[in-house]
Amino acid sequence: MRTKSATSFIMVILAGIFWGLISIFIRKLNAVGFDSFDIMFFRAWIAVIIMFIFMLIFKRELLKIRLKDIWMFLGTGLLSLTFFSFCYFSTIVRSGASVAVVLLYTSPIFVMLMSAVFFKEKITVKKIVALILTFAGCVMVAGLIGSGIRMDAMSILIGLGAGFGYALYSIFGGFAVDKYSSITITFYTMLFSGIVLLFVCNPVEIVNKVTAEGPSLLPYVMGTAIVCTVLPYLCYTYGLKYMEKSKAAVLVTVEPLVGTLLGIFAYGEDHGIFKIVGIVLIFASVIMLSIEKKTK
Repeated sequence: MRTKSATSFIMVILAGIFWGLISIFIRKLNAVGFDSFDIMFFRAWIAVIIMFIFMLIFKRELLKIRLKDIWMFLGTGLLSLTFFSFCYFSTIVRSGASVAVVLLYTSPIFVMLMSAVFFKEKITVKKIVALILTFAGCVMVAGLIGSGIRMDAMSILIGLGAGFGYALYSIFGGFAVDKYSSITITFYTMLFSGIVLLFVCNPVEIVNKVTAEGPSLLPYVMGTAIVCTVLPYLCYTYGLKYMEKSKAAVLVTVEPLVGTLLGIFAYGEDHGIFKIVGIVLIFASVIMLSIEKKTK
């Protein structure tokens, strides 16, 4: 069991790293005219197609789910992935990416509270300290301190909606991992989200955009779908099976840390003292939780 716990710890960290790499692909896709919902659409459907082919050939039994369990996948795909993405992108438009990131990472608070209710997880002092360090680190990494940014009440509410929606994946996924593999959960999460996006986006226009750009765009499209969607969701969902949901929610906040480090070293972005302190705080929370895990 200890080996599985250690593997879960690594898998959740990997999920955060994979999600944190998304700026590599998003920068290029935005530059050629794809908006956030365009990217959501093709990353979901490419993930669905790839996983469906894999399961059809190698693991057909993973395609089977019980009708009575559909609520779990509606939860991960519709109430979590689609809802939080809508709130997150809306917050970016209203208040900017920095505010959106910070409000999104209120999610560990929601996960901790809901996990105490649904999974009887204990709210320990160490978890609370790690959560405070993580949130403070996200604020600093996002550059909110000293920025003079002001947020209106509606932007805050929508941003908190993103954090709540993000947290719901850990809750609905926590129920699903007791019955299904991480592959099945990820597949149906993307499928239900993709179905909703059919009514939000213009699929023909998106396909035409991708086709018009030619083969040079393919690595970025596939990278977004595989590296930043399939792999992290598989890793995170696996981690939920053998780890407390509240811990996983804190650990996966290495995502903004990875994104910040990538911005500094790959794109020459600002790396002031607050960002450095924020990175240290997030690392400290991860180390704190890893020590608790090993000594348990």
